[in-house]
Amino acid sequence: MHLVGLVGTGAALLGGSSPDAHMPFVMTLVLSGVAMIAVDLWAAPGYLLEVAGGAIVVKLALLAWLVLDPPRQLPLFWTVLIFSAVVAHAPAWVRHRRFFATRQG
Repeated sequence: MHLVGLVGTGAALLGGSSPDAHMPFVMTLVLSGVAMIAVDLWAAPGYLLEVAGGAIVVKLALLAWLVLDPPRQLPLFWTVLIFSAVVAHAPAWVRHRRFFATRQG
């Protein structure tokens, strides 16, 4: 569902559609994203302390900027898309690395 929302939102932004026309895709994108964050936090409460969780915070900030700054929507959309793909396809040891790791031993 998240990809359906992403593709629909991207198509609307690239096609110059009115905001009302792509609102169902935006809502699908947001609600499925919130659901995925909730599942990740439930499965691993320390998720936000990992690179993948920190990336979610950065992505949410970029999305808020996208909503609040219409002239920059396209570059911000592409930034979020590329950033998300890089983090999602990074090796597990990168995605799950903790920001404030303590030394073992």
